[in-house]
Amino acid sequence: MPRLFTRTSGIVALVFGLGLTLAGHATEVQIAHGGLTLNGILELADGKTMTDGAVLITHGTLAHNGMEIVQSLQGLLKDRGVSSLAITLSLGLSDRRGMYDCQVPHTHRHADAVVEIAAWVQWLKQQGARQVVLLGHSRGGNQTAWYASEQKDPAITRVVLVAPLVQDAQGITDGYRKGFNKDLAPVVDQARAMVAKGQGRDLMKPVDILYCAGAAATPESVLSYHAFDPHFRTPDLVARIPVPVLVVVGGADDTLPGLDRAFGPLVQPGKVEMVVVDGADHFFRDLYGEEVADAVVSFIGKP
Repeated sequence: MPRLFTRTSGIVALVFGLGLTLAGHATEVQIAHGGLTLNGILELADGKTMTDGAVLITHGTLAHNGMEIVQSLQGLLKDRGVSSLAITLSLGLSDRRGMYDCQVPHTHRHADAVVEIAAWVQWLKQQGARQVVLLGHSRGGNQTAWYASEQKDPAITRVVLVAPLVQDAQGITDGYRKGFNKDLAPVVDQARAMVAKGQGRDLMKPVDILYCAGAAATPESVLSYHAFDPHFRTPDLVARIPVPVLVVVGGADDTLPGLDRAFGPLVQPGKVEMVVVDGADHFFRDLYGEEVADAVVSFIGKP
């Protein structure tokens, strides 16, 4: 049975059951999956229950469901009458909270998120949600698109990708050099050699991975993020998603520039829409978040 915690006046109270009567309150939800405890924050809009549906929000690289853009978006959607569930990907850790600590060995893989998104969709359906909108930011946008491109669940009605990660082989190589001032090829070669020897779950250390310099990571983890995979071409995934997709782009996004050009050719009424928020960076801070929320509600239709 999932555990739910209602936050009231700074006190955390344990509640058992489905929590369907907690409309208007932020509720912490925990589910068991793959031997791990996964965390989520459920925001039910005033007067709404789970049967009215929810937006499932997935965060970006090494982040969590309490980061500014996620927390802000949940509040803005709630103000507009839309319920949401923001999840924290486990990244291989049980009951993970806050940003991933770079000193903790990296055993997680990019595609693990796809399985966890599926587990949360199933949980929402078990609570009575008849319609689920998937929303992902940055790397979470790619992972959301990956899941959406392979599922045929009629409960999934819309997909929203906010500044989604798009990478090709050269981009991964260039990004690694920019981040760590070194060539990626020897690192990938070493990881592949270890996997070939059956050492894919041993640790490489020190190794630079994602935003973490001098970390420890399994070869499987290194390859999942830094060896090119066709699934990193998010526009290709979007073309295969069977429901309408909204792509939200920051006009001043210097983290993932050029997303409007990457997704522009896919724009087609009833299939793929794109909104460019002029002046917004990768995280849509301050009033730019309002524009994102307005675009989401306009796209999915106010309940």
